[in-house]
Amino acid sequence: MNENIRVPEVRVVTDDGEHLGTMPTPKALAIAKENGQDLVIIQPNSEPPVAKIIDYGKYKYEKDIEKKQHKAKQKTVEVKGIRLSLRIGQHDLDVRKEQAKGFLDEGNKVKVEIILRGRERRLGDLAEQVIRKFLDSLNQEVPLKTEQPVTRQGGQLTSIVGKA
Repeated sequence: MNENIRVPEVRVVTDDGEHLGTMPTPKALAIAKENGQDLVIIQPNSEPPVAKIIDYGKYKYEKDIEKKQHKAKQKTVEVKGIRLSLRIGQHDLDVRKEQAKGFLDEGNKVKVEIILRGRERRLGDLAEQVIRKFLDSLNQEVPLKTEQPVTRQGGQLTSIVGKA
């Protein structure tokens, strides 16, 4: 910006978008000062670099507002948890399925987990079947994309799915 520009010549564009052509940097600075504005490089990688004669404070303010609007529109994806057990009843499975559908419709991912306690730790295959059965029934109503297949870490089996 202004005196910090180190290139010998720049392609100058006014605030209105009018092209003034390629000129030496000191001449472009003089034109900017005449208008009470700043000379700002907007495309440093082009040959020669493109500089714009603008009010830098106003330009920076508009860019900050643009960033805030862009950030406000972003949706963060959360991972919501659904916990099952080996001895879960059909009604409880249906309730958990409705919860999972709600989470998926909101755009979140769902982590389905079973924690095995005590003697249940030997029944890892049975727990995996419960998770797969739950995911299959959920997949019939909402198309799923598997983010993480069923994995076992100690006494805990987990799987993460998202909406396809």
